Amino acid sequence: MSVRRLAKIQPASFAFSSETMDKANWWLTKYPAERKQSAVIPLLWLVQKQEGWVSEPAIRAIAELLGMAYIRVLEVATFYTMFMLEPVGSAALIQVCGTTPCMLRGSGELMKVCKSRIGPKQTLSADGKFYWEEVECLGACSNAPMAMINDYYFEDLTAADMDQIIDDFAAGKSPERGPRVDRVNSAPEGGATVLTDPKLYDGSAAVKITKLPNSDPAPAPEKAPA
Repeated sequence: MSVRRLAKIQPASFAFSSETMDKANWWLTKYPAERKQSAVIPLLWLVQKQEGWVSEPAIRAIAELLGMAYIRVLEVATFYTMFMLEPVGSAALIQVCGTTPCMLRGSGELMKVCKSRIGPKQTLSADGKFYWEEVECLGACSNAPMAMINDYYFEDLTAADMDQIIDDFAAGKSPERGPRVDRVNSAPEGGATVLTDPKLYDGSAAVKITKLPNSDPAPAPEKAPA
């Protein structure tokens, strides 16, 4: 795993919004008071949803709220790659899967589009709207190549698809998420190809068995000699 560090430029302060604090308190009720530090990951995630990323002042605020050492929260934030440690795009955070199934299906072309349209990976775009990075497996291998954009999966992508998605986000639109081919979720393209006989589901294919083969009662065991 590569070293992850906090951004060089940090905000002067951080404050929980009322909505974030309500959700934080809800999470805290899930743990005994003496175990409230267990809520560190949910709280880091709430902060990221509020700000778009996790800043150093936010880490300190979480540490104070949970009564734990600042370094412990920093350790968690820098370990999990789900937490962004620098500002990301206001329109879209694009995470392109670069693991083998996606790479074999063309994720390299998706990355070329991102680099051409946005700039180098892990660098905020000049207009502040976009940020992209290559990530490891996101668990949608059958729909490769794919990317997670903000909170959603965009699957079965082509370079042209990625180009259009960036255009849509730049225009303030919400492009359609999910597969870009004729499939439902991870089903085969064009629909199911096996187990399609209706008899499998209406009960008519069931065979009524009145007697199992070789089901004659077993002979009684012989009594042991006295």
